[in-house]
Amino acid sequence: MKDSQWRAIARDVIYVICGILCCGFALKGFLIPNHFFDGGMTGIALLVHEIYGVNIAYVIVLANLPLIIMGAFQVNTKFAWKTLGCVILLGICLLYVPYPPITSDKLLVSIFGGVFMGLGVGLAMRGGCALDGIEVLALYTLRRSSFTISEIILGINIIIFLIAAIHLGLPTALYSILTYYTASRTISFVIEGLEEYTAVNIISSKSDIIKERLVNDMGKGITLYKGERGFLKESFDVSHPVDIVFTVVTRFEVRRLKAMVREIDPQAFVYTNTIKEVAGGVLKKRAREH
Repeated sequence: MKDSQWRAIARDVIYVICGILCCGFALKGFLIPNHFFDGGMTGIALLVHEIYGVNIAYVIVLANLPLIIMGAFQVNTKFAWKTLGCVILLGICLLYVPYPPITSDKLLVSIFGGVFMGLGVGLAMRGGCALDGIEVLALYTLRRSSFTISEIILGINIIIFLIAAIHLGLPTALYSILTYYTASRTISFVIEGLEEYTAVNIISSKSDIIKERLVNDMGKGITLYKGERGFLKESFDVSHPVDIVFTVVTRFEVRRLKAMVREIDPQAFVYTNTIKEVAGGVLKKRAREH
């Protein structure tokens, strides 16, 4: 294999190991000693551990095993094998790594337990596997129902937190919801990073000046669509050809771009939408150069 392939494999392994250690720290350092929960299969495993006293390491592996098998058909076998290895390593970590309990303050437990759990799951996902198989179950259900993946995951988690409220009290369930929310936000942050990208479309009669400023002043790559502007109610039959300018910027650059467009053409129509990932192009080249 090429050096770049070995580096990619080494990077994925580091991500996965760090993710497993973070999840173990979240579970044994925060959640388990304080009888808190998370969402997904981890939440189910914690629930079984609390109600029946079964060791959490075994429950996590057994709870995820059917979903890993399902993942082999829904995603691919490589993903399933990597996820199986991840989950088994997490079980071993929970059995043998002596994490100390960090705090009994409920607010700190719910927030930082969620942060470290989200950090662990997010790093594992960046390494190409999953420490929680709930997304696989949601994908399987999606293809057999009219619900979205988010709605399916939400429904499963509602059931988990209702059972937690019945068996361990409403305050514990509410704190656990905060843990789940913190974990989900941390996962998004780890996967998307600080440089969340924004797609920008600009429709203006002064598109030539805007194009020049975007390329020469901001160093952005652009794409042009040929369109027509006009079609107002009072003059529906009147339209003018226009270049629709498309570019991608980081969220930190959106304000600067809008100010520049406003300076050139206060009447320009600008709309944006968030994109999860970009690959290649001028944007990535410049990021690597810096």
